Amino acid sequence: MPRQPLVSHEAVLQAIETLRAAVGSARDGLPEEVFLFVSSLTPMVNVDLLIRDEQDRTLLTWRHDRFYGPGWHVPGGIIRFKESSAERIAAVAAKELGVEVGFDPRPLCQHEMFNRSRDVRGHFISLLHACRLLTPLDEARRFDPEAPRNGDWAWHDGAPDNLIRVHEIYRAFLDGRQTGSPLPSAQVSHGNAEDHVRNAHI
Repeated sequence: MPRQPLVSHEAVLQAIETLRAAVGSARDGLPEEVFLFVSSLTPMVNVDLLIRDEQDRTLLTWRHDRFYGPGWHVPGGIIRFKESSAERIAAVAAKELGVEVGFDPRPLCQHEMFNRSRDVRGHFISLLHACRLLTPLDEARRFDPEAPRNGDWAWHDGAPDNLIRVHEIYRAFLDGRQTGSPLPSAQVSHGNAEDHVRNAHI
C-alpha cells in the first residue's frame, strides 16, 4: 500500500505541473536540478561503451566531477525517456568522443549498483556494450597528462590504477580477462565503497 504523502494531494499535483512546465520534453534532457531529484526517486538505466582497438587497448575518458572522480572511466550515458539504448550509445559516442561507433546490441553484462550513503545518483542499472570505432577520434580531445580535462580520451593497455570506483566492475574486461560472447550475468554492488560481487544469473 502506498504511503500517505506528507503534503496535500493538491500540493503534489501543483508541484508536478510546475516541474512539467519547467522541463518541457524529457527526451531533450532534464535540467540538472530536476535530473538529480529524479535520480533520488527511481533507478537510472545507463549504457557504457567498451571500445577496443586492434592492439586490444581500451578507450577510456578522464572524469573529474563531484560524484565520481578524478579518474578514468568507460564512456557512457543515461538513457533518456523514450530513447532506445542504441540511440543513447550513438549519442554518447558523438558527444563524448566525436565519433560514430558500431556495436553489439546484446550487452556483455548487466550490473546493478547501489550507494547506501546517498539517494541522489544512488541506484544504477548499467549495460556494457562491445563497440568499435567507425570514424576517427577527435584529436582535440586527446588526454594531456600535463593539463587533464574532464572528458578527454586515451587508449589503455589494461585497467589503470586510477579507474573510478564504480567502474571497478569492468576491470576484468579492461584487463582482457573477460572477453568473447555476451555474458548472461548480473552483479550487484552495495555499500559506501560500492563493492561488487557476483550475485545472480539471468
